[in-house]
Amino acid sequence: MRSRSRPVPDEGEAAHGRARAAARARFWEPVAQWMFIVPAVAYLLLFFGYPIVKNVVMSFQQYTTTTFYTGVAPFAGLQNYAKILSSDLFSEALLTTVLFTAGSIAGQFVVGLALALFFQRRFPLGGVLRSLLLLPWLLPLVVSGTTWRWMLDTDDGVVNEALRGLHLMSSGIPWLTGTSEALLSVILINIWVGIPFNTAILYGGLQDIPAHLYEAAKLDGAGPVASFRHVTWPLLRPVVDVVLLLGVVYTVKVLDLILIVTGGGPADATQTLATRSYELSFQQFEFGRGAAMSNVLVAVSLLFAFVHLRVRRRAQYA
Repeated sequence: MRSRSRPVPDEGEAAHGRARAAARARFWEPVAQWMFIVPAVAYLLLFFGYPIVKNVVMSFQQYTTTTFYTGVAPFAGLQNYAKILSSDLFSEALLTTVLFTAGSIAGQFVVGLALALFFQRRFPLGGVLRSLLLLPWLLPLVVSGTTWRWMLDTDDGVVNEALRGLHLMSSGIPWLTGTSEALLSVILINIWVGIPFNTAILYGGLQDIPAHLYEAAKLDGAGPVASFRHVTWPLLRPVVDVVLLLGVVYTVKVLDLILIVTGGGPADATQTLATRSYELSFQQFEFGRGAAMSNVLVAVSLLFAFVHLRVRRRAQYA
């Protein structure tokens, strides 16, 4: 039988086929990339973009409970912003927000850094203690707030009972009912909640610092303070910037902890921009003014982030 040989394509046809295959690959590669990107973009636009845009639009409307039935929300322009900015409660809430944020961040960072440096040394049960340290961060804020509210009760709270038992005081301190003590109390509670986060992030940053740098500093005669100043702190600065930025953005909008412990009282002593926005929206049902207040809160957070990044950038190039 005669064997039939297959026709061998010439070089022109082979090159044409390779070109077509390459063209198809160039076409389908960006399509495949967009198939991965589009679902994520759609999710962000639907669950993040739409609420933000809706909140901004609502802040320029007279949006009340009747709007849910009539669907009518008259345009108010800047009237909502003018009302909240001219209110006496706004300046008080802004000052309280600044004090609450500054006190919480300072306490969380200082104690967190101290604990991170402490746990850098190896000792028995060190891993167990680090794990237990995460409990305040893992507990729901409802549980933490309720527990602290009971502990700081003026009459039956365990804190006052302990102080009386140690003969440090004769009458109970109004931790949650005094206008000057209430803000300090919620700051201390928020510090307690945020210490594990600061400790975990700063401890991870300390582990990335090479050990031979400390050995070289020790050979040069540097003590613990000098080693921290010239080795630890410069190399830990990027982590510190992230911790402070995230801490401020989170603390500025703390709502549930204050509502559970003090409810914004007494006499608005713990009323922040976040709690004021909640009160306007869900207690007074002035959704337009509440949205305006929340937008002001977002603007304050963005302003701090912008200033922080600019200062950090100048420090890098200085």
